[in-house]
Amino acid sequence: MSSMKSVALSVFHLAARVRVPLVAGVALLSVNLGGCVAALFGAGATTGVTVVQERSVGSALDDSAIQIAVQGKMIDHSGKLFLNVATEVDEGRVLLTGVVRKTEDRVAAARIAWDTNGVAEVLNEIQVTDKSGIINYTKDAWITTKLRTKMLGDSKIAGINYTIETVNAVVYLLGVAQDATELKRVTEHARNIGDVAEVVSHVRYKDDPRRH
Repeated sequence: MSSMKSVALSVFHLAARVRVPLVAGVALLSVNLGGCVAALFGAGATTGVTVVQERSVGSALDDSAIQIAVQGKMIDHSGKLFLNVATEVDEGRVLLTGVVRKTEDRVAAARIAWDTNGVAEVLNEIQVTDKSGIINYTKDAWITTKLRTKMLGDSKIAGINYTIETVNAVVYLLGVAQDATELKRVTEHARNIGDVAEVVSHVRYKDDPRRH
């Protein structure tokens, strides 16, 4: 029974991990093939998103390359580490989230990220705990979806500039805010969702000199 549970959790994690590299691949194709990709995926399917992002096209592609490299190194190090740790990248800043049982695994993930070309900062939010399971993952996914929906429905928030990860009811934010007012709206939306225990922001403001 325990082995079946482990397999189920692995599949759940893998489904969450592969989504971004797939999008990154489409973005790379859009640069190299231009109109061909537009015909396949619909005009503006990729470029429309990039245009409204605070990140430049080049920065977005660099971030995708960093993410793929970090995840590849994690697979080489340990398949379990890859499945248990989520990697998000914004302007060279790597956010690591997830749950591991050993402090050594948390340290290893950070070391892998730091050893990857192009990484400017590593934000290690990996939790060391036995508190995990399908129920927690389902609840976390619901929280993330709920927050994303609230942000999309708020005309005063440029939601495309934010990355959201939720682990054991802790919401982690990464990205670029237009200003303090916008970021406050995002964090308030998150805190007003039932079951959210904490909101951790690694968001920078649009005019932050560290972005340039």
